[in-house]
Amino acid sequence: MAEFRALVLDEKDGKVTPSVKTVSDSELPPGDVTVAITHSTLNYKDGLILAGLGRIVRKYPHVPGIDFAGVVENSASPAFKPGDKVVLTGWRVGEWVWGGYAEKARVKSEWLVPLPAGLSAQQAMAIGTAGFTAMLAVIALERHGLKPENGEVLVTGAGGGVGSVAVAILARLGYSVTASSGRAETHAHLQSLGAKTIIGREETMATPGKPLVAERWAGCVDSVGGAILAGVLPAVKYGGAVAACGNAGGNEVPANVIPFLLRGIALLGIDSAVKPMPERREAWARLMRDLPLDKLDAMTTRIRLEDLPDWGAKILKGQVRGRVVVDMQR
Repeated sequence: MAEFRALVLDEKDGKVTPSVKTVSDSELPPGDVTVAITHSTLNYKDGLILAGLGRIVRKYPHVPGIDFAGVVENSASPAFKPGDKVVLTGWRVGEWVWGGYAEKARVKSEWLVPLPAGLSAQQAMAIGTAGFTAMLAVIALERHGLKPENGEVLVTGAGGGVGSVAVAILARLGYSVTASSGRAETHAHLQSLGAKTIIGREETMATPGKPLVAERWAGCVDSVGGAILAGVLPAVKYGGAVAACGNAGGNEVPANVIPFLLRGIALLGIDSAVKPMPERREAWARLMRDLPLDKLDAMTTRIRLEDLPDWGAKILKGQVRGRVVVDMQR
């Protein structure tokens, strides 16, 4: 098609406005592969971009969407041919260049991963950056020495996208998972994903004046940051680690250095946007092995392109449970 539908962000007087428009192929950015997009997804960063927050996008008009899955329409790269099914997550797509909230995208071939065999495009986007990040966090903790026999593993922000997938993966791997969520309505969902214990946010908050508390967590996947991360660190067991992969709770961490000095704990930073290709392929292979697809399907909500502005506002308010897939064919 010479024209296609896209969710376009326009900016005027500092206010960003989203609307579904018809866009021409000629407006697509440079790249050696053009993809007909069938599915995209909604991440917390997408919510920020849709609302024009965080100065993530600097040039308008802009097509957001940091993830997409679809079929190669044409390719100047020997790595892909028309008809190949592909997935893209990250690489600043949807931030610095036009992204996946459209029926078509043009990108660099080195940003694409073949759709894993046995995975549908919808499932790939149910995973998306959030699930991909959760898998990277689990791999990082394992490399640091985390094993099921080490004890409880905490997942903060467990009702969200990263947290939900992390709970499902860790439970599948045999860990005793404690899920932290401030939303009571997520508790049954988290139990169905395999969480053995569910706690509120208040149980992860720091005790004033106490740089150390009783050792509890063998490891933690933290998707919140801020005061929650600061509260987790004093309770990490000797030699344990926290994989930090989110900042919905804020960028400032009012933490104390004592847990690092006296318990030898580690804070592992998780980036998924520009992760090198070998590690990307490893993470996708692990997702196929360690993420129960029936659990993934159960945590997925499907929406239309037109629904994105409303759902973007919801994810910023913490009102989204699990994963949201944008179906371009609806």
